[in-house]
Amino acid sequence: MQEILIISMRTIILYFLIWFIFRLMGKREIGELSILDLVIFMMIAEIAVLAIEEVEDHMLHTVWPILLLTFIQITLAYLSLKFQGVRRFLDGKPVLLIINGKIDEGAMRKQRYNFDDLLIQLRENNIDSIQDVSYAILEPSGKLAVVEKENKHTHGALELPLIADGVVQHDHLKQINQNEQWLKDELTKRGYHDIEQISYCSFNQKTFYIDLKDEVVKKR
Repeated sequence: MQEILIISMRTIILYFLIWFIFRLMGKREIGELSILDLVIFMMIAEIAVLAIEEVEDHMLHTVWPILLLTFIQITLAYLSLKFQGVRRFLDGKPVLLIINGKIDEGAMRKQRYNFDDLLIQLRENNIDSIQDVSYAILEPSGKLAVVEKENKHTHGALELPLIADGVVQHDHLKQINQNEQWLKDELTKRGYHDIEQISYCSFNQKTFYIDLKDEVVKKR
């Protein structure tokens, strides 16, 4: 019974301590947390769990590391506000993934960002076609910021990826009642003879969108 009371008291104390610390760190949505924030939060959570489990350990052994981590986070946050170099070192910098409707595969590889990630975030931004994108910028938080073209194409039909990173998407071909040979024939008509050199190809019942691997993109 006494052990349960000790665990309860430690839990309550740590709850209010961590609540107070997070208030000090400022209000941000989960998707806007930096890598530094995530590391600090994970370490604080782990320390708190150990403190609740190890009832014989002195509370100071828990409170001191948490306060130290809080000091580190607030100090680095302050420095990142004052100095751009510190901010870029801690959080990274925005990366252009699509420029004028063309995908920058090199940038995607550096960010370990795949086509599934790209398409999901484009759909979340209500974009159904890559060619409608003027710029797509991957923010340090991992969120994709999209700027649409003014004269965007409105297709009115779902655009299915038929090739992603040089690999034919057979499931999507089945959805449109076609096969790989049909796709090769259509690409050949358009002057594309090597599927492996195609980074991304999609079809929306009327129009093909084709982007070659490492195709030079023009930055304004």
